Amino acid sequence: MNESFQAIVARKNDEGRVIGALKTVSPADLGEDGVLVEVAYSTLNYKDGLAVCGKGICRKTPLICGIDLAGTVAESADPRWQVGDRVLVNGFGLSEVHGGGYTQFQRVNPDFLVAVPEAYSLEQAMAIGTAGYTAMLCVLAIQDHGVKPGDGDILVTGAAGGVGSIAVTLLSRAGYNVTVSTGRPEEKPYFESLGATGIITRDELQRDGKPLEKETWAAVVDSVGSKTLATAIAQTRYEGIVAACGLAAGPDLPATVLPFILRGVTLRGIDSVQASIERRIRAWEALAGSLAPDDLAGVYSVEPLAKVPELARDILAGKIRGRIVIDVNA
Repeated sequence: MNESFQAIVARKNDEGRVIGALKTVSPADLGEDGVLVEVAYSTLNYKDGLAVCGKGICRKTPLICGIDLAGTVAESADPRWQVGDRVLVNGFGLSEVHGGGYTQFQRVNPDFLVAVPEAYSLEQAMAIGTAGYTAMLCVLAIQDHGVKPGDGDILVTGAAGGVGSIAVTLLSRAGYNVTVSTGRPEEKPYFESLGATGIITRDELQRDGKPLEKETWAAVVDSVGSKTLATAIAQTRYEGIVAACGLAAGPDLPATVLPFILRGVTLRGIDSVQASIERRIRAWEALAGSLAPDDLAGVYSVEPLAKVPELARDILAGKIRGRIVIDVNA
């Protein structure tokens, strides 16, 4: 391992805010977890934007940011993982209470690791990242609920974001008709390239809705929350399901119980941070079986580690489309 290397580290600034910035760190800054990973790539998620911009995600400081990482095992005190193994981590408190992936090396709890599917390079694994893995958890919830492609349209909110982009791709590849909700209708060619068959504007959902509205969606993938989620629930068909995984518009839910007790709608919360290792492996195996590397080509771009603070501000401002992979060695 190098004597020093680069990382995005959250520290308190002179104003008392916890802000992430590019710093030089040493092996002593990585803690004592049992597997040392030589990180190749991380990624940019909405939560990363919150962490780097000082929005209350990092629970201790100093702390290396980045909720994802993919790389190669450099040292291991755990027999499950050998030097040279390709591994990834999503969530598990990285960038909250554990050092994250915005670094060239990281020590990781061996219980957090998942083997990178053979179908993907390390770069492609991070093109999927937490956003794509979360999208797969949503799709599995819909399929486990019994919703089939012929049962009706699927709504994906926040479709220009990482979760939305991968969810649209996964659902369309599985044969579902997908309608997207977006604040960027000018991105219609992008959504169509992912397989979307319909587009509605953000304002059609982000409003004060009625307790029950016209039954429209067989299922919903929502990463927005607040009024958007409430309206989507009110429009979900009898015994449909809404997979909720985000709060880009806020954590509130101004809804009523009527869709649940009169239409039997299921609201399924999707937690990607503390999901069991069994659920993670299932999701990554499902991704490898349904999302080809070519499907990712138009969804992501690669940016250097030094650009993370700027990108963090952009993702919070809704300026990022699709996925951003962070090359920690660039």
